[in-house]
Amino acid sequence: MEKIYRTILCIDLKSFFASVECVDRNLDPFTTPLVVANPNQKGAITLAVTPYLKAKGIKGRTRLYEIPKDISYQIVPPRMKRYIEMSKKVVQIYLDFVSSNDLHIYSIDECFLDITTYLSYYKKSDIELAEIILQTIEEKTGLTATCGIGPNLFLAKVAMDTEAKKEKNGIAKWEYQDVETKLWPITPLSKVWGIGPRMEKRLNALGIKTIQDIACYNKQKLKQKLGVLGEELWEHAHGIDDAVIANFDKNPQEKSISHSQVLLRDYTIEKIPLIIEEMLEVLTRRLRLEHQEASLLGFGISYSKQVGGGFYHSVTLEQGSNLTKDFYPYCLTMLESYYEETMPIRKVSISLGKLAPKIGTQLNLFESLEQKEKEEQVERVMDEVKEKYGKNSLLHASSLLSYSTIKERNMKIGGHHE
Repeated sequence: MEKIYRTILCIDLKSFFASVECVDRNLDPFTTPLVVANPNQKGAITLAVTPYLKAKGIKGRTRLYEIPKDISYQIVPPRMKRYIEMSKKVVQIYLDFVSSNDLHIYSIDECFLDITTYLSYYKKSDIELAEIILQTIEEKTGLTATCGIGPNLFLAKVAMDTEAKKEKNGIAKWEYQDVETKLWPITPLSKVWGIGPRMEKRLNALGIKTIQDIACYNKQKLKQKLGVLGEELWEHAHGIDDAVIANFDKNPQEKSISHSQVLLRDYTIEKIPLIIEEMLEVLTRRLRLEHQEASLLGFGISYSKQVGGGFYHSVTLEQGSNLTKDFYPYCLTMLESYYEETMPIRKVSISLGKLAPKIGTQLNLFESLEQKEKEEQVERVMDEVKEKYGKNSLLHASSLLSYSTIKERNMKIGGHHE
């Protein structure tokens, strides 16, 4: 893959929720011990803490009882409507500098801006323009921000995550020549965007402790062990990321099918694989009934409202499929990579895109035609049984577990009881 040379800004609003609460109270978040959390919930997880508390070693996401007793602080309940309002105000500031085609909203407090074509227009260097944008944010909203600058989204993001907050002006710039000196030494691996604690453990089990270890690992072997995400990790370890903001969402009308499920209670991560499998069975059955297959998988998790946040990522399969087993491992890998430890899960979302008519059986190097055809035949027979006798006529034994939702979902139409 060739290196792209853009000028990307990754801007993050510092301790966003806590800072908004301070701004609204005319308080300085750098001198105020304030925590955003549900004060009435036992063992509540903090949604955010001020930079003042972070400087004392308090993590942004921690349980209230884990904050040392000798540290006094103020607790305020979260106000998501207010945070969304402030986030939109900041986004509008970005749009005063770049067009919507060059802006990617990554989360409520973080955005990417492609300023490649704007530097000559503003007659500013990348650092100068970043400084102006950060100053404008502070002047118009009272919020402070940090910024990473890089030739692609990945390097800009990692520069922001690992270095910008240490700089006096809140800005860090990385080039491709910085990969070996700045990116490779990073450890633990979970400090790097896209590597969660669970993925870190899997990599550690392979003897991989630093980003340099990933870069020096055989690319094909890493892909065999971790799938497409293994290949992406290897490319990121070399500072490579070919994503271009202007190319995002070019086919919003492209046909796809999706399934999202709001769970009746907060789930722990151990129970989510079963939910994923059940949801994929619903989606792949629909594909088979329509004689379609998909090659794009989207997977997302939303945390409990008391905590907020979550993630959504997609991956393109090497070949289309309409079998649950072909999508399931990718969902598990993304779950392990992006899930934040101990966070309560309340919603699971899965989408299958890049649909195309199924016109034959495609094989990879590790399966036989006989094996593939047998798997497809089993699925067809199961589909026929369910079509004739009802969706709950044939279920896995795991569907009898207390936290399974498939039996209840099968009794509904469009998420509602018939």
